[in-house]
Amino acid sequence: MKNKVRFFQSVNFKIALTFILILFIAIEIIGAYFIRGLERSMIENFKTNMNAQAETLAGTISTYLGNQDLEVADINTEIQRILDSSDSPDILEMRVVDSKGIIRATTDPTDRNAIGKKSIDSYIDEFTDKNFSAFDEVSGERVLINIRIVQGTGDSVEGALYMRSNLEQQYQDISNISFIFISATLVAIGISMVVSLLIARSITQPIGEMREQALRIARGDYSHKLEVKGKDELGQLAETFNQLAIQIEETQDAVESERNRLDSVLTHMTDGVIATDRRGKVIMINEMALSLLDVKQEAAIGQSILTLLELNEDFTLRNLLESTDEMLLERPSSYPQRGNLILRIDFSMIRRDSGFISGLVAVLHDVTEQEKTEQERRDFVSNVSHELRTPLTSMRSYIEALEEGAWQDSELAPQFLKVTLEETDRMIRMINDLLNLSKMDSGNAQLQLEFVNFNNLVNFILDRFDMMVTSQEKHYKIKREFTKRDLWVEVDTDRMIQVIDNIMNNAIKYSPDGGTVTVRLAETHNHILLSISDQGMGIPKKDLHKVFDRFYRVDKARARKQGGTGLGLAISREVVKAHHGSIWVESREHYGSTFYISLPYEPYEEEWWD
Repeated sequence: MKNKVRFFQSVNFKIALTFILILFIAIEIIGAYFIRGLERSMIENFKTNMNAQAETLAGTISTYLGNQDLEVADINTEIQRILDSSDSPDILEMRVVDSKGIIRATTDPTDRNAIGKKSIDSYIDEFTDKNFSAFDEVSGERVLINIRIVQGTGDSVEGALYMRSNLEQQYQDISNISFIFISATLVAIGISMVVSLLIARSITQPIGEMREQALRIARGDYSHKLEVKGKDELGQLAETFNQLAIQIEETQDAVESERNRLDSVLTHMTDGVIATDRRGKVIMINEMALSLLDVKQEAAIGQSILTLLELNEDFTLRNLLESTDEMLLERPSSYPQRGNLILRIDFSMIRRDSGFISGLVAVLHDVTEQEKTEQERRDFVSNVSHELRTPLTSMRSYIEALEEGAWQDSELAPQFLKVTLEETDRMIRMINDLLNLSKMDSGNAQLQLEFVNFNNLVNFILDRFDMMVTSQEKHYKIKREFTKRDLWVEVDTDRMIQVIDNIMNNAIKYSPDGGTVTVRLAETHNHILLSISDQGMGIPKKDLHKVFDRFYRVDKARARKQGGTGLGLAISREVVKAHHGSIWVESREHYGSTFYISLPYEPYEEEWWD
């Protein structure tokens, strides 16, 4: 929201006020010196003039006042004439007193009766030259009093001249001049105010336009250009603003482009990225990191990276800054069936050119599959070593016994040789299974596909197991539940027989004596579904997702006793996957298990074969 600046708070007013105050102070200082000097000069000139006039009159009067040849009345008349002729507006009163203190003449019409009488003014009786300022007792105004001695021949004192001048008028003239000066000052200030406002406006208007331009730039509007009104500093500043707007627009476009590119890269990265400030607070996190950590962006932003990665109990922010080693972090997956996620985290510091550490970047790599593969490889090597060591150890024991002379025993030697052959066959089967798995893993296993009647193929396999019932100590029953419709599918017959054989062998091995193995064959939408159910001991729920792993056995001791290699279900899974199908198991402990095989299927009408 735009805040309107009041006039008295504006730069316009401040410039005008400053200009007026400077002018006023200058005029006042000049006026003070001028008035003071004028006052001193006028008063001094006035006093000098009055003193000179009094001295001249005193000299003129001395020729009459000490004259013995004239009568007193004639002398008084001449002195009065001299005073009257010398009277002026500045002189309020002139009086002549002889040496005896008798008033001989006066210019005050109201005081003519005092002529011939003795004066009562003590400062006249002293008969000394002097001048001084005083206040009139009647009017209360300032007056200048001059007293001059009238001397006769031989420097004898014949009397004194008393002259009272209007000093107040001089001060009044000075006041009038001061009033004129003050009036002129006020007029000058008024004119200066108008001029200063116009000048200030000419300065502040471009500044206001620049402010508006700055606000537009802050809002992201770079289209407006300032009008350059002159070649002065403000004009240069306006040109600079226009160039600044162009440069900011170009820089903003470049930054926006780089940010969009960076956002696109971070969004589509297969690795998670987290950036923090220097206090370890998360300021940026991409979608992959949010997915890997199973958090919302609102919850992650502003949170400590130690808390986000659950490292606050074992690490401090300084440990992360100083450590350059990668770190493995295990977290629960948002999909429990997939197990825990294993994340590899690489930390890197964000440094400025000055070396100041301004933050931290953490890159999260999902290495769950790599770690799982590595663990499977280790388990595989361990299992193969164990599975081969057991028959080899057994064979070595029997061969050593034969070497030590057991071959001469007609009863033991055949038994020892039979066990050796059985263990050899077991190792050969295991090696063949491993070779088959290796070919399937590398994609080198070629399927010999052909269209077969799947109903007949399953029946063929089950018929063989029916014939085996009489040759085994364990008795069991095979129950068939097939669809009546012939299901023709494209499969590798030998491979599919191997898969069904593996599942049937497991069902029979783990079923109790006299149990029933139920085989169902049904048609679903675009698939055929084969299920094989036994009544055996079942598989614990925690082991269901592992039964198709290589060398995995729920009951290892029992499985090894029954001659299993632990590779049958793993091979079955790879064969079914090669046919673009799926295999899975459902089981309840102590109630038996059901294995399902689903294969893609497209119905064929019989007339298509005619």
